[in-house]
Amino acid sequence: METTVGKVLVSATVENWSDLHEVSLGLRAPAEVRSVTVADAIVDTGATMLSLPKRMIEGLGLQRVRTRRARTAAGVFDFGVYSLVRLEVQGRECPMEVAELPDECPVLIGQLPLEHMDWVVDPVGQRLIGNPDHGGEEMIDMF
Repeated sequence: METTVGKVLVSATVENWSDLHEVSLGLRAPAEVRSVTVADAIVDTGATMLSLPKRMIEGLGLQRVRTRRARTAAGVFDFGVYSLVRLEVQGRECPMEVAELPDECPVLIGQLPLEHMDWVVDPVGQRLIGNPDHGGEEMIDMF
């Protein structure tokens, strides 16, 4: 994990969920799972989803499942939402749909995947830490 002023950057691996399912059925070899690892994904608590540049979405072979609207600093835009991936950050993983970004944008890890993996941002240390409410251990709340 790297930090720059005001940013938390983490390594993240994204794998095509459908490919992983085909491996579980014996229809695809594990080495054939389409995946990408980036060393500099931005943890963005102001974003909602996992967001990837279009070129990465294409490389992963993801399917567009719907269109949604988003408020951004530049205004309101429609964007594509793509099929499930498995996101892994610092040894924790979760299934997640993907929002499309322009190719010049970095990978963004938003609030939904952070909550799913029970990470919180340590603003002083500029890093991800396990949720202190759960003793740092990965846990979900069910009440």
